[in-house]
Amino acid sequence: MPALGADMEAGTLVEWLVKPGDRVKSGEVVAVVETQKGAIEVEIFLEGVVSNILIPVGARVPVGTVLAQIDGAEGATPAPAAGSVVAAPPTGPPREAPPPSAIFAPLGGRLKITPAARWRAAALNVDIATIVKGSGVEGSIRLADVEAAVAAQTRAPVKRGLDLSEMRKAIAAAMSRSKREIPHYYLTETVELCGALTWIERFNAEKTPVERILPAVLFLKAAALALREQPQLNGAYENGAFIPSSSIHVGWAISLRGGGLIAPAIRDADKKSLAELMGAMRDLVERARRGNLRSSELTSPTVTVTSVGDRGAESVTGIIYPPQVAILGFGRVVTRPWVVDGRIETRPLVTVSLAADHRVTDGHIGGLYLAAVGRLLQEPDKL
Repeated sequence: MPALGADMEAGTLVEWLVKPGDRVKSGEVVAVVETQKGAIEVEIFLEGVVSNILIPVGARVPVGTVLAQIDGAEGATPAPAAGSVVAAPPTGPPREAPPPSAIFAPLGGRLKITPAARWRAAALNVDIATIVKGSGVEGSIRLADVEAAVAAQTRAPVKRGLDLSEMRKAIAAAMSRSKREIPHYYLTETVELCGALTWIERFNAEKTPVERILPAVLFLKAAALALREQPQLNGAYENGAFIPSSSIHVGWAISLRGGGLIAPAIRDADKKSLAELMGAMRDLVERARRGNLRSSELTSPTVTVTSVGDRGAESVTGIIYPPQVAILGFGRVVTRPWVVDGRIETRPLVTVSLAADHRVTDGHIGGLYLAAVGRLLQEPDKL
């Protein structure tokens, strides 16, 4: 069971998308897990063949529980990657039978079941009373019958949804931990956007509605590129030390209808074009509000960016999502007096705020980062 956030302790397996014997490859979605953040598609990061499904549909298990076993091409199971569903090779049935409480036997008469099937049913928490008749001699239950029962469970209808009250609890837990453990410092910078907004108007004039971009895309790209200059803000603080990330995966904060907030990752945001970022943002917003995100999108952000849009407040001061070490916020674009070449003119302005972890950086680094963001926004054609 992957950890899909610092606040997650357990998850419910609601759907298997593979079965024993299926070949899987890196990046493939193999299961769906229900968490406080909704139904999350779990990806695998290895290649091999599914040998065993260990957790049945409907089971709620702690983070770190082995969900399935994957056999490699040469018969050995590779070492598990973070967030994967693989485990060490099976060791076979125990020499001693499982305790009676681990097996659900039908009432009346003597149950005919092979030792291997009994052990497997106990391991998978399968109620063998639901197996009407086995395929063995005189209807005895064999290992194949237990596997078939598990496969039938995986085909059961799945109800996906988003429990906003549970999400609110998850947000509260994560933010409480952040304010309790992370010594935040805060900086703000006002950035003039006349050139950037004029550039967007020219860009969109030549595009269809689907191809047009929003100012938020410029914010996102500038935030990502500035992290190349100040990499101390991009990574994670774990086990008493900062672990820098070689990639820039920006967690984009999305407000959900009815309440709640989630920040899935746009991977390699610094390397994407503005059009690609716009497409990625639209896709994430749609799937997040539908409750259909992937595990890698929740576990890989190296920094978070939030933009309140044209209906939000003039500024936003974020709370760092652990184990990240920074969050950047963009307020509503407003028109205010601004000094230009000694003259006072009205210009579109945005307040950019940074909350960062004082265990990793200080105000000097944070100030350089905000200055880089502002400078990049003055050159939209280079983003």
